[in-house]
Amino acid sequence: MKALVYEGPGKKAWKDVPRPVITSPTDVVVKMIATTICGTDLHILKGDVPEVEVGRILGHEGIGEITEVGEGITQLAVGDRVILSCVSSCGKCANCRQGLYSHCLDPEGIAGIGWILGYMIDGTQAEYVRVPFAENSVYKLPKGMTDAEGILLSDILPTGFEIGVQYGQVKPGDVVAVIGSGPVGLAAVMTARLYGPSKIIAVDLDSARLKRAAGFGATDTVNSGDKDWKKQVLALTDGQGVDVAIEAVGIPLTFTMATEVVRPGGHVANIGVHGKPVELKLNELWIRNIGISMGLVNTNTLGMLLKLVAEHKLPAKKFVTHEFTFDEMLKAYDVFGNAAGNDALKVLIH
Repeated sequence: MKALVYEGPGKKAWKDVPRPVITSPTDVVVKMIATTICGTDLHILKGDVPEVEVGRILGHEGIGEITEVGEGITQLAVGDRVILSCVSSCGKCANCRQGLYSHCLDPEGIAGIGWILGYMIDGTQAEYVRVPFAENSVYKLPKGMTDAEGILLSDILPTGFEIGVQYGQVKPGDVVAVIGSGPVGLAAVMTARLYGPSKIIAVDLDSARLKRAAGFGATDTVNSGDKDWKKQVLALTDGQGVDVAIEAVGIPLTFTMATEVVRPGGHVANIGVHGKPVELKLNELWIRNIGISMGLVNTNTLGMLLKLVAEHKLPAKKFVTHEFTFDEMLKAYDVFGNAAGNDALKVLIH
């Protein structure tokens, strides 16, 4: 079969590799129908994630059809079309029983981390993939749901919702600022609407992305390149700041921005994956009773979000801006790797 293989920092190849096989009773093998590329994949290719071994098949998002099932599988069958969660979890360990699937303690891949596809084991940017703990890690695709809708449920919709909206404790009537209007930031914008905030302010340097954010549910937009960007945000509140500031970029500057616009008693929810330490001004924040949260998505809301997408309550297909075939995998990486220049959000490879 063909797969996108990591060959060391700055190197990748779409090449022939052996097809996966069942290795555990709870495994399934899935023929991939669609996949996509995540910013994390780009970090791996840059060499920012040194624990990823040379030869690893990348990718942790996808839709496919089950072609083989392990002997322990009772709720899935060959021929089922499924959405693959980016987190693989046994469902039985102490962490999984608390819904903390992102820290599954099973030693598959690595004990204590649920994100293993395309990281510790071979991933979804391939013609076939082995999925461990299948009955707790895949969801049947409803009839009529398109690839463009389903692919967003693997990762970015649950991430934006769980780590941004839920961890940020968004409540009806809140003013929410989402800093960063990339795919995950827009997922936070879209799913924040489920809790009835009075305003959702999108903040970004890119005017094109801000324009797009308005179509995803942002009531207001602020260009952070403006010298008075902070004043603009505060003017959209009572002058005290936003109730919830969601950071969706992953650099020190944007995290600091979030702490600067949150009101006393408010909450900063960090979604962005940070590659460098961030200065935390505790000497200023402690007296403002600020809550700060962060984390790796659990995907324990995937089932609920699946229903909302199926009923068109969340227009997920808006995220897909470019489509490619599997044989165009390298071209898809070129486009996504220069997302700003190509006005790209998510690429659908199918």
